[in-house]
Amino acid sequence: MGLIWNIVAFVFVLGVMVLVHEMGHFLAARYFDVKVDAFAIGFGPRLFGFRGKETDYKICLLPIGGFVKMAGENPAEPPESPRDFMAKPRWQRIIIALGGPVFNFILAIVLLVGLFMVHYEKMAFLDEPARIGFIEEGSAAEKAGIQRGDVVVAIDAQPTPTWESVKLNEIAAVHSTIRVTVEREGRRLDIPVALGADERGIGDAGWAEESQVRLGNTMPGLPAEKAGIQPGDLLLAINGQQIGSVRQVPQEIQKLEGAEAEFEIERGTERLMLRIAPVFHESDSAGNAWRIGVDLEPSHEIIKTRLGFADATRQAISYSVNNVTLTFKVLRGLIEQRVSAKALEGPIGIARISGDAAKSGIPQLVTVMALISLQLGIFNLLPIPILDGGVITMLLIESLIRRDLSLAVKERVVQAGFLFLILLFAFVMYNDIVKSLAPG
Repeated sequence: MGLIWNIVAFVFVLGVMVLVHEMGHFLAARYFDVKVDAFAIGFGPRLFGFRGKETDYKICLLPIGGFVKMAGENPAEPPESPRDFMAKPRWQRIIIALGGPVFNFILAIVLLVGLFMVHYEKMAFLDEPARIGFIEEGSAAEKAGIQRGDVVVAIDAQPTPTWESVKLNEIAAVHSTIRVTVEREGRRLDIPVALGADERGIGDAGWAEESQVRLGNTMPGLPAEKAGIQPGDLLLAINGQQIGSVRQVPQEIQKLEGAEAEFEIERGTERLMLRIAPVFHESDSAGNAWRIGVDLEPSHEIIKTRLGFADATRQAISYSVNNVTLTFKVLRGLIEQRVSAKALEGPIGIARISGDAAKSGIPQLVTVMALISLQLGIFNLLPIPILDGGVITMLLIESLIRRDLSLAVKERVVQAGFLFLILLFAFVMYNDIVKSLAPG
């Protein structure tokens, strides 16, 4: 049932993205009086649709994209009509190619504005100064000399006034050295930090905000269940060591090496002292380690409200700009081979993400749709032949040299682009399958 749900969510999300993307091309073409022969969602044989005055609007068999077929697109054929695509000035053709990605960006902002006007949710600490509450032993932050209580105010000379800005910079800086500016006892210090990667392959300095730790479900037969830990309990201390971060708990438990320790728990208005001895637990997905067998989550204050139109618009634009910026930083990391290509998500990964979001609720689904729309817009702007970005790049080159590139050059470029996309699709599909089959 989960697979079917993921497929349904994927087809819905992708269908909306493609519809809006192709609508951008279609409206731009119509604005410049280019004849549109077909407006299609999907590829392959026509399933159903209707014919307008001059355009065939259709749904095709394979729901993995779409296209707008314009008259006179083929550069090998001379234009036969002033309404042919190739008969239009280059600047108009550039705008038509830009129409799809631009509409994807507009869709993302519209979705987010609508969502934020009825449901705006955010962890409060993300808007607060980045005061370090925990540093993992052996982490990049500890090795660099970052201390608890330091406030991160800039990374690589770029101001980071909030935890959100710090995390965005940290994610994309995987396997690189960043210059972190911290405030410590009234002084500003510049400290180089050589970032590694976490299990997801993203940048990780090993620091965290200070937060209470809320305990969740316990694993049957393991010490947490036997000790009587209940979902919703707060973990305050282990053997008198105050706990200030979820990441600190496994670290403290490993130190015990199976020895019994005193766990200070807050349950409602009660303070409980529970004596628990971790056990060595084997796990295919999480690895072998000392554990007590309980889920952990940070107990953050969550802001839930509704925003007015102006505030919702500002937040939507800020959210979109941050994610576009992060995407380009990750792409740069891929080119520099700092970010693993395994971090890419293909159709299976997108289906899984869409399905999980749909099951979580409308706000999560709308947020995922906005993010995918942004990614689709960015991907289509990459200067890869046969994508919109490739078309725009060739038109800009022709504008600079003031003549058309030869047909032979265009054919070779398109062939290279097509081969690249086939190889990329094969890789992300393989990557998706491997991740889907991995235990966990």
